[in-house]
Amino acid sequence: MKTKRSMKIRSANRAALSLVALMLCAAIPAVSCPMCLGGRTISISAQELVYAARSVLALPDSNGTTFKVVEVIKGDTPNGTVISEKVLKADPINVRGSKLPLLLIRDDSWDNWVNFGPIDSARAPLLRKFAATTRTSEMDPAEWPSHVASFLPYLDSPEPMIATIADAELSSAPYSALRTLKPKLDAESLRKSLADPKLANREPLFIILLGISGDRPSARSFQNRIEQSRLSKDSTSLGPLLAAMLEIRGNTYVSWIEKNYLLDPQRSAQELDAALLALGEHGKADDAVSRNRVVVAYRFFLSANPEKAGLVASLLADWQRWEFTTSFKSLIESRVTLPSSERYAVLDFILRSQQAAKN
Repeated sequence: MKTKRSMKIRSANRAALSLVALMLCAAIPAVSCPMCLGGRTISISAQELVYAARSVLALPDSNGTTFKVVEVIKGDTPNGTVISEKVLKADPINVRGSKLPLLLIRDDSWDNWVNFGPIDSARAPLLRKFAATTRTSEMDPAEWPSHVASFLPYLDSPEPMIATIADAELSSAPYSALRTLKPKLDAESLRKSLADPKLANREPLFIILLGISGDRPSARSFQNRIEQSRLSKDSTSLGPLLAAMLEIRGNTYVSWIEKNYLLDPQRSAQELDAALLALGEHGKADDAVSRNRVVVAYRFFLSANPEKAGLVASLLADWQRWEFTTSFKSLIESRVTLPSSERYAVLDFILRSQQAAKN
């Protein structure tokens, strides 16, 4: 029997992972996420600080072989301790040349410390604050808005690591939580950040936040990028771009996505994934775009792509749209070939619908 707490954790995990997938699909085209997590450079988020047992700021010696602790962020490694164990480099920096202390993190289950890069020791109090936040995997949906609001001010921090942490925390948040930031968003500042080539790896989040801000000038440039992407079949940042346009234009834009992506046989698997995921996030939020309108779009998609039913089956089950049960049963009994993962999703939908009918 599931406890109320375990159900809350499962719900929060599913919500957070969906937006992570949206971000990563945009950042790494031609790779279906979240499998692309394995190929990404290790980066820092507040969750590393929250989960790990120990974290410190430490200065490397001239050879970069030992590290002297100058600030304790978390755990029982006091100032002055010399770390002589092997330290893995999460960031490709020359530790011997670092004049700033390095953030070293180690959990009790790890064999080594991990170096997440340099940061001014004056930021130690802020890192301690981040380390004391609630684990996002344990957050109640009602806790997410205050969590993202607490990290938003650091998104444009001049300290690169702090800005990276803020980006990671916002990027892992449910879309519905990000939407609560609308009154706090500065569209002009976000446009400048989006145009900064040094921040190109953070583009997906800036696009999504600009959409939430309702920035009409950005909508024109976003649509131009989408049109160009269609011509080149490039899915880079496509998920966030479509999500932003849905936020700004609402239900009317769903029809455009149906025509140009869901019903277009020329679209790649990556493009379809991005379009479905953008629609799905809006369906969960059920605000700028109604969930019912997303369900209609999914119905059109299924009529044209029955072999891809597994891509939408899980969300339809979460929304308890049991009117699809008959068509999904017919699909399983037909000769349509479904990939194993998608077949599982359809079978899971049918099982959940049967359980719902018994209750």
